Amino acid sequence: MAWFWLILGGCFEVGFTTCLRFVDGFKNVPWTLGFLASVILSMGLLELASRSIPMGTAYAVWGGIGALGTVIVGMIWFGEPINALRLLLIVGLVGCIAGLKLAH
Repeated sequence: MAWFWLILGGCFEVGFTTCLRFVDGFKNVPWTLGFLASVILSMGLLELASRSIPMGTAYAVWGGIGALGTVIVGMIWFGEPINALRLLLIVGLVGCIAGLKLAH
């Protein structure tokens, strides 16, 4: 279950980075509440997962999932560039995340 909680926590990290785009100095209350809820859930799930997964591995996977998801959200919904180099680096990031899982 620890890996499930870690992956879910990484997804909530994508939620808080996406919300962060819209908080407007934390004056936009709905987005700020979404940001805060996502941060709390993400960090809580990371803590829960790190009870069974070494913290270095858990943090790297959690951060990698968040980075990967944030880049994909940016490309799909916010018009960030999509090019061969970015896609190659995303594949490399996924490979590193999978490698940490396998090395556990």
